[in-house]
Amino acid sequence: MEGPDQSNPCAICLGRMGVGGGQAIFTAECSHTFHFHCISASVAHGNLVCPLCNAQWRELPFVRPTQRRQPMHVVQRPQPRQQPVRHAMQQPVQPTEPEVFDDDELVEPPPGHDGQRQEAAASSGTLIVKTYIEYSAITRDSSHDNFAVLMHVRAPGITDGKAAGGDARRAPLDLVTVLDVSGSMSGEKLALLKQAMGFVIDNLGPHDRLSVVSFSSGAQRVTRLQRMTDTSKGLAMSAVGSLTADGGTNIAAGLRTAAKVLDERRYRNTVSSVILLSDGQDNYIITMGSGRNYEALVPPSFTRAGTGDFSTPIHTFGFGNDHDAAAMHVIAEATGGTFSFIENEAVIQDAFAQCIGGLLSVVVQEARIRIASGHPGVRISSVKSGCYESRVDEDGRFASVGVGELYTDEERRFLLFLSVPKAEATDGETNLIKVTCSYRNAAGGADVNVTAEDTVVMILEHVVDAGRSMEVERERVRVEATEDIAAARAAAERGGHQEAVEILENRQRAVAQSEAARGGDPMSLSLETELQEMRSRVANRESYARSGRAFMLAGISTHARQRANSRNLQVRRQFLADSVAFIDGPIGSASASNTAAPDGMSDEAEATSYVTPAMRAMLLRSRRARGASADQQQPKAGKGA
Repeated sequence: MEGPDQSNPCAICLGRMGVGGGQAIFTAECSHTFHFHCISASVAHGNLVCPLCNAQWRELPFVRPTQRRQPMHVVQRPQPRQQPVRHAMQQPVQPTEPEVFDDDELVEPPPGHDGQRQEAAASSGTLIVKTYIEYSAITRDSSHDNFAVLMHVRAPGITDGKAAGGDARRAPLDLVTVLDVSGSMSGEKLALLKQAMGFVIDNLGPHDRLSVVSFSSGAQRVTRLQRMTDTSKGLAMSAVGSLTADGGTNIAAGLRTAAKVLDERRYRNTVSSVILLSDGQDNYIITMGSGRNYEALVPPSFTRAGTGDFSTPIHTFGFGNDHDAAAMHVIAEATGGTFSFIENEAVIQDAFAQCIGGLLSVVVQEARIRIASGHPGVRISSVKSGCYESRVDEDGRFASVGVGELYTDEERRFLLFLSVPKAEATDGETNLIKVTCSYRNAAGGADVNVTAEDTVVMILEHVVDAGRSMEVERERVRVEATEDIAAARAAAERGGHQEAVEILENRQRAVAQSEAARGGDPMSLSLETELQEMRSRVANRESYARSGRAFMLAGISTHARQRANSRNLQVRRQFLADSVAFIDGPIGSASASNTAAPDGMSDEAEATSYVTPAMRAMLLRSRRARGASADQQQPKAGKGA
């Protein structure tokens, strides 16, 4: 295809084209060529036909992103829609035409993309799948309608400290942060948010990409999706630093803008995620009957329920006591994200740090567990999978659980209930189920299949003392507690605060009396403490509205997804303070992974926090950065002071 005739002058300014000036050239549908800046100015004044042949144009220079875009430093200004040139170009022509966000920066493969990267992925090991049965043996002449089996999945950990440090050793991230800058965020809140975003930007790698979206009464893309090189980090820091707080709260507009950033990008990193923070009630939400339609806040591209696909998660953060916890919880639940309640506004940076510590350590994607009956008479009755989609075939012979992404060293536990018939006289053992897990290695891209050992129960004439599995028991305790937390929350929502207290009190008593708790299981003991805290926050309408709703929804979110949120940050503050001397090494390194919780953090608090070693290391990095910042801000004592 021949290029434009560079010997002809521009028909608007009569200047030469394409020689020595480096000026962009626009070729119209009628094949006439013009300086881009000349034709843009002409179109901005309403001239929609060719100046030479009067042909009506359908494709305009500012509609095409590669021609319409301003230079990078202009696009990255904190409020690009207020730039006069862009405003003049867009409004007279197609005021309702959405802007196309396909100006994302090219994804560059890390060094050693082929052989070295595959080798690094292999060095991380494979996902581990194990099963635990409720009893190791059952009597020959008895049947069991709810025989419990625990399926335990653990993601591979990073075993090579050197490998953990480089971007070539992990999957790169596309991150969109959606930040509330409404009037209620003014002052200290906005300052803390900027500080937290500074930490996020500083800890992203050169192959990770970030786009910042802000919203108040409307929404705007503050920075395009670009790799976090040193130069881009400075530009992103500057853009975030210039944010101001004003206006209402339009969460839907912010999420629609984030969806456009991800849907219209030309290139894709392996991992994608959204972080949403808000401190207030949405002023634009649709009301249906007596309730609010929170589902309408989530753009369709973020939800793929029933399609078999895994959606991009939105991790939501409710900032302070005035946010709409129900809205934030629905958004997270609908997309596979977590909801965090930041009650103490000072720990917002720690909350963000914990989240990105996980996002920067994704090792497993699209994980799906498949269960098949191992005996003609064994049937699968149900699966307790929390918020993870699970299916059981009508005949009970097959079941599956969609797990999705896993961070390094992250675990999932699912309870399976079986119907086990009486055994035949010749049976010595019964193979109950066969469990397999398929997934994609996030770093290397390879498809992996893992098969667990056969789940076998012994069939005996008489069983003296088979002993109940502690692994199964502790998971049963956790699942039942989670179900009662949800029931108590439902009671509180309809005004039954005393009923909610009784539900939590009865469950706390049951947990305390369980074999797991009596055996000193840290998770069960931690659940007791959590249920006690919820009882105090749900006791009356005032305390429930102030913090109880958000605290309970955050608890439901973390248990249903078995993933850490900021619920435990308050408990871990002393742990972090006592760990400032933690390693300076990379997140996810061997030394970080093998470091136990210091004395300042109890085993009980750690047991139900679901915090991975990579998350913990990033938390410690955040704590140290905040401590260094506080030291720098302290005035030095002068002479004679």
